[in-house]
Amino acid sequence: MTSNARVALATCSVLPDLDADDRPLVDALVARGVDAAAVVWDDPSVDWSAFDLVVVRSTWDYSARRDQFLAWADSVPHLLNSADVIRWNTDKRYLRVLEEAGVPVIPTIWLDPERHLSKRAIHTRMPAFGDFVVKPVVSAGAKDTGRYQPISAESRALAIMHANELLISGRWAMIQPYVTSVDTAGETCLVFVDGEHTHAVRKNALLTGPSRPTQGLYQEEVMTPFEASEAQVEVARRALDAAAKELGTSEPLLYARVDLVTRDDGTPMVIELELTEPSLWMQFSGDAKAAERLADAIVARLA
Repeated sequence: MTSNARVALATCSVLPDLDADDRPLVDALVARGVDAAAVVWDDPSVDWSAFDLVVVRSTWDYSARRDQFLAWADSVPHLLNSADVIRWNTDKRYLRVLEEAGVPVIPTIWLDPERHLSKRAIHTRMPAFGDFVVKPVVSAGAKDTGRYQPISAESRALAIMHANELLISGRWAMIQPYVTSVDTAGETCLVFVDGEHTHAVRKNALLTGPSRPTQGLYQEEVMTPFEASEAQVEVARRALDAAAKELGTSEPLLYARVDLVTRDDGTPMVIELELTEPSLWMQFSGDAKAAERLADAIVARLA
C-alpha cells in the first residue's frame, strides 16, 4: 500500500535535516516502504503537491511570521496535523476553550492590542502578589517570555515594559501567575500518537527572570523520562477531547503533546497544548519504539 508513497517531514532552514530526535522517523518510514525526507517548509522551490503526505515536525521558526506559516499550511494538500488544527493551536487563546470546557488551566489575564492600554492600565492588570509571567499568545520555545516579581519595583517596571512592547507591536499578551511547583517538579509533557498516550517526560524550569533575547530557535530544555500519573493522563485526555470538539473532528490527531504543571493542591493543570510542531521526545520513550509507532500511524494514513 505504501510502495512509491512520498512523505515530507516539514522542518525549518536552521534544521534542514530535522531535529536529532526526529531523524529516526525517516529510517522508520523507509523501512516501511515509504520515500521519506526532511523538507524545509518555506523553501519556494518545493512542490508540496508531489507528496502523498506532509507531516509537520521541526518548523520552529514560524512564530515571528505566523501569517506566512498559516498560508503555507493552507496551501499544502495533505498536511498533518491539519491547517485547521495549526491555525487554532498556534494562538494560545485556545486556552480559553479548554477553560470553558472545564479543563484545569493556569488562570490568565488577556491583553488586547486593539484596546491601546496605557502603562498604568497594564500595571493594574498585573498580580499584586506572587511571581508572574508575561508572554505573547503566539510564541514558541519560551521566546519573548519573562518571569517577574510584583514586590520589586524594578521587576514590575520591566514587566510593564515587556507587555507594552508586545501590545505596541500589535501582539496579544498574556499574564499568568508563575506556578511555583515548576521550580521543584518542572513540567510534565505527555505525548500522544494516534490518540494513544505513548510516553511522558519531565522538563526542567526555563524561566528565571525577565524576558531576554534568546539565541537560536528556542531555549535549551533539560528533559528526563517520566511516568505520568493516572490523574495527569486524565487531564491530558480532557484537553484533547475539548480540542477535538472545538475543531469538529472525531478522528484522533496524528500526534499531540500536553504539557502539565501542578497546582499547590497537587491537581494537574494544562500549561500548553502542543498540536502543531511539538518535540515528541521519542528518545525518551521507555521501549525505544516511539519512532516506529509514529511511522505506523503515518503509514495508516497513506492506506
